[in-house]
Amino acid sequence: MIVYKDGSWQPIEETNVSVMDHGFLYGVGLFETFRTYNGIPFLFQDHLKRLRDGLESVYIEWDHSEEKLYKLVTEALEKNGLTDGVIRLNVTAGISNWGLPTETYRAPSLLLFTRPLPDHNAASKHAVILKRRRNTPEGDTRLKSHHYLNNLLGKREIGPQLDVEGIFLTQEGFVAEGLVSNVFWIKGDIVYTPSISTGILNGVTRNFILLLCSFLNLEVKEGKFPLVDLLGADEVFITNSTQEIIRINKLDDTVFPMVETSWLTCLKGLYKQSTEQQLLTYQQVKKVDWKNGKYKLISNEADMWTI
Repeated sequence: MIVYKDGSWQPIEETNVSVMDHGFLYGVGLFETFRTYNGIPFLFQDHLKRLRDGLESVYIEWDHSEEKLYKLVTEALEKNGLTDGVIRLNVTAGISNWGLPTETYRAPSLLLFTRPLPDHNAASKHAVILKRRRNTPEGDTRLKSHHYLNNLLGKREIGPQLDVEGIFLTQEGFVAEGLVSNVFWIKGDIVYTPSISTGILNGVTRNFILLLCSFLNLEVKEGKFPLVDLLGADEVFITNSTQEIIRINKLDDTVFPMVETSWLTCLKGLYKQSTEQQLLTYQQVKKVDWKNGKYKLISNEADMWTI
């Protein structure tokens, strides 16, 4: 893997971060992970906005332009011989003194990691409720930060299986999120998902799914839900930027059979088409129409795509 760090490209084996970097000493660092489709990063602006908001909240001054970062992503793919891949854009606080600072971090480090897409991206997975509870957020809201020990310990509960996702509950017993995913379920014509107030990550893909639900005129309820609500669902799925939408076919001992008329199938179809047509900013899209058994997104330009 060829990695970008602060202006240079180098093999990952030769890439180093100072032991005095506060991303190492105190975990002051954030990252975004996203996929590229046809060489273009999907929902790029949304990922950058979340990253910038998070960096501001932990007092990291960072001024890289969207244009520069886009070019770096393109170059990262070229240097690693990829068209479609997974990008991790990481900003760490940078070198500072030993101790807890009160000043703003003004010299952060930028690292860009690139890897191929997984060999096999499962259409469905099993899930288990983790014994370990979700920890509270690092600050006012959950950040995609270097503070990942809760997730690592949760992963150790389920072991190395790639077809299993662990689901966290909050300390109060409400459904929270997966190890690397947001959680949704469908009951009738209503989509349910835990609210941000439970302390979960406000996922970029999560928000895109909520938008697709609005296209389908699907009612969405966000809140604090007990586990029994999740177990009583018709369909359950998880989302993240790398795996997209994954159906959960079994949660502990509860099986979720395939639904003949499936809202989940509709959502997956809309998501697939959006990535194929590279809807880099979904604000362009105005509505979804249903005609002759096909969904059609209508934008402020021409008809963008159909399924």
